[in-house]
Amino acid sequence: VTFTQEEIEGLTVRIQNAGTEVVEAKAGAGSATLSMAYAAARFVESSLRALDGDPDVYECSYIQSELTELPFFASRIKLGKQGVEAVISSVLEGLTEYEQKALEALKPELKASIEKGIVFANKQAPAGTAA
Repeated sequence: VTFTQEEIEGLTVRIQNAGTEVVEAKAGAGSATLSMAYAAARFVESSLRALDGDPDVYECSYIQSELTELPFFASRIKLGKQGVEAVISSVLEGLTEYEQKALEALKPELKASIEKGIVFANKQAPAGTAA
């Protein structure tokens, strides 16, 4: 499938704002929780398949990662009986120029969010433990 640059930019905005679109369609009477629930159910099902010994279970997850200079990043992972067996590093290979620019543009905001999350997690950790 190929798209024009205009189509790519339009689809990108539409995907980024999909949650807002759902809320607006519901006239403010709800949120996009069904999407989150589906993602959670899918991940749980995949985790159970991996625990049961299925050798071919892949999912996307926001994990501690070395794919970028950021300490955490959404990554494609292979799940197994012991949890994450592999991080699929090839997902960032072959990005288009548009995708690479978008990735670079989001890194400062993502870095700030990660730092806030780490501070929050460390405040929540019980005494004597580290997050």
